[in-house]
Amino acid sequence: MNKTELINAIAEKANLTKTDAKSALEATIEAITEAMTKNDKVALIGFGTFSVVEKGERIGINPATKAKITIPAKKVVKFKAGAELAEKVK
Repeated sequence: MNKTELINAIAEKANLTKTDAKSALEATIEAITEAMTKNDKVALIGFGTFSVVEKGERIGINPATKAKITIPAKKVVKFKAGAELAEKVK
């Protein structure tokens, strides 16, 4: 499902115009993004939790040269599905 399909689904399920559904989706994405940039967790009960996790520095291998390289630490976004979502996906 892409963004346009999601907007259409939201509009249909919430009885909104596509314009209102698009605004709601964009506001939701903006709010989640803003929270994530502040390292806050976003927990949507029954759906899941978005969080930021720090991946430590590690040693890797350059596939072209086979030389060992240091891969720097970085922050990544993690999503853990909630119990209800996980059960429905089974």
